[in-house]
Amino acid sequence: MSKKYCLITYGCQMNKSDSERIATVLEDTGYKKASEVKEADLLVINMCSVRQSAVDRVYGKILKAKNKKTKILLTGCILKSDFKKFKENADYILPIKTLPYWKEVLKKEKYIYYPNQRNEKFNKRFDVKYFHIPPKIENKFSVFVPISTGCNNFCSYCVVPFTRGPLICRRAKDILREVGLAVKNGAKEVWLLGQNVNDYQNKIKNQNAKCKITNQNAKIITFPKLLRMINEIPGKFWVRFTSPHPKNFSDELIDVMATCEKITPYLNLPVQSGDDEILKRMNRNYTVLEYKNLVKKIRDKIPKVCLSTDVIVGFPGERKKHFENTVKLFKEIKYDMAYIAKYSPRPQTTAFKLKDDVSQKEKEKRYKILSKILKEMTLEKNKKYLRKAVEVLVQEKKNSFYLGKTKTYKSVKFKVPLKKSNLVGQFVKVKIIDVDSFGLKGVLV
Repeated sequence: MSKKYCLITYGCQMNKSDSERIATVLEDTGYKKASEVKEADLLVINMCSVRQSAVDRVYGKILKAKNKKTKILLTGCILKSDFKKFKENADYILPIKTLPYWKEVLKKEKYIYYPNQRNEKFNKRFDVKYFHIPPKIENKFSVFVPISTGCNNFCSYCVVPFTRGPLICRRAKDILREVGLAVKNGAKEVWLLGQNVNDYQNKIKNQNAKCKITNQNAKIITFPKLLRMINEIPGKFWVRFTSPHPKNFSDELIDVMATCEKITPYLNLPVQSGDDEILKRMNRNYTVLEYKNLVKKIRDKIPKVCLSTDVIVGFPGERKKHFENTVKLFKEIKYDMAYIAKYSPRPQTTAFKLKDDVSQKEKEKRYKILSKILKEMTLEKNKKYLRKAVEVLVQEKKNSFYLGKTKTYKSVKFKVPLKKSNLVGQFVKVKIIDVDSFGLKGVLV
């Protein structure tokens, strides 16, 4: 009788993408997917350490699931400081980069991969070999394709360089092969993933020969070049990417977004703070003015672009005047969406050494202020879609409604038409008849 696994994923799109490769390895090892945790022989938790609340949630899940029958495997973004807490309750703790060796490891009763350990043959320096494992894609019309892993930026609040290591980029030909196969299998939307996608570089080893991919004497394939190549893959599909860093968002990248028809006019451009002093504390390496100039260039070249951002409130040392500068920037930029987070101290980061001197009450207050402004801004932005027909990629059917996204990543809800075949995974035209702050409502054209 086959053993069963249950896979729980927390965190970002990169973690979700990693879980698709984890599923492939587990099923190749002989496990079958369980319908719920209680029937699983192996519970795999692909975790996130961005916030302490995420770590606490994982710990609670482990304690709740722990029994004699179920083995627990922990992977994903794990800080060294959390190993002591988790090693007593997990049977396996394995970095995602060790995935090619899991089949061998799972033969053991227990295995904890300690940071910097070197006493096993598979505990060598890992790169992106695990990306060679084909993903078990659940949602075939919208796929995640990692182009890199890790980060070299060391923003003072961020754990990624400590959990995923330095930036390592995949070979362009592997990325193109994965995208091409996904499109051939029905993908209508491709998300390119990386902790900082615009740092992507793939060096061509034989610099005297023509690159087989570009048919040019290219020494380095940069992110804009990669986007151009993906744009040339046959078929109708949209390309999105996340996340870029404002400090090195090039003019070439803006030109590619403006001229390549498959690259969607949607961009998440994290600002994190609207104050130069706080940005410096965050080690973001740009000023508010530089950020605003970048936004202007993007909007000049791509007038219909929808812009979202990430913001942290209550960062150490953020006084009222600093927060007011963020409010001012918010109102000036007029984002289409923003993901607002209350600062959470994380071990190993530079900011962890700073005094967390903004109270939870004040963080909550600032969060609500920005959320209110965002709600007003997005309502005004969404009103521009009224009475217009837009193309929508249908993502799911929920009761008597379909839910989908426009090319600009606006959420759309419309009624399920009678006697219509299933529209999930298809492009359709929807006329917008009503809007609210966070979405559009329409009818099928």
